[in-house]
Amino acid sequence: MGMTRKASGIYAFLEELRTSSQDYQAIVALAGNPNTGKSTVFNGLTGLNQHTGNWPGKTVVLAKGFYRHQGKQLALVDLPGTYSLLAQSVEEQVARDFICFGEPDAVVVVTDATCLERNLNLALQIMEITSQVIMCLNLLDEAKRKQIQIDREKLQTLLGIPVIPTIARNQDGLDDLKTAINRMVFGGESAHPRTVRYDHDLEAALTELVAELEASFQTRVNPRWLALRLLDSDYPLVKKIISYLNHNRRHTLKSTPQGVKL
Repeated sequence: MGMTRKASGIYAFLEELRTSSQDYQAIVALAGNPNTGKSTVFNGLTGLNQHTGNWPGKTVVLAKGFYRHQGKQLALVDLPGTYSLLAQSVEEQVARDFICFGEPDAVVVVTDATCLERNLNLALQIMEITSQVIMCLNLLDEAKRKQIQIDREKLQTLLGIPVIPTIARNQDGLDDLKTAINRMVFGGESAHPRTVRYDHDLEAALTELVAELEASFQTRVNPRWLALRLLDSDYPLVKKIISYLNHNRRHTLKSTPQGVKL
């Protein structure tokens, strides 16, 4: 990840992480709705090798930690619990910006097996940003108590991403989660997230804009997601996207693409 820009916000956080005393070979983001057991997953993965601090310039508290698995050292960032990445709150903005502009090597979405449908909104939004997504299907013991059955294989096929069942409070499944992360980050095991399709006119506009983005920029963020957000005309986010794209440019984007209104 490049660190040549002025260190502020997300770049200040990444610079602090990069210059920490811990050596690591990859950064993994941990995302999820509130009350999914996400912090328990984080604690189970990192143990005592963690600390918390404020997101630069924000009152949002982030926890970061480190763990080793199969000879690889990874940094884990516990993002604020959110229901969406549409940035209606500071927490949503921080989570979205890290997943998009921080370019983590993988994103683990922690979901509650007792109310999976509600959790899928965030998971699908993250899957639009990056293909490096793993679902941690947590609280399976609670689901069993409520006689809820989930076909993991079918869910994995429908979403196009690895789905790892866990009971984090008992450490059940966490080694499987670590192994799935390593396969994705170091083993070249690619996911193929399900693509959300929109109406004909929007898909036509997306096709044109995605082609322009792919021809002009090298980015790890899904160009389709960038195109969707540009078409949203969310001015603060559009400014961030333009700055991000110019950092990853083949040629400079001095203004928004033709047809995108601010």
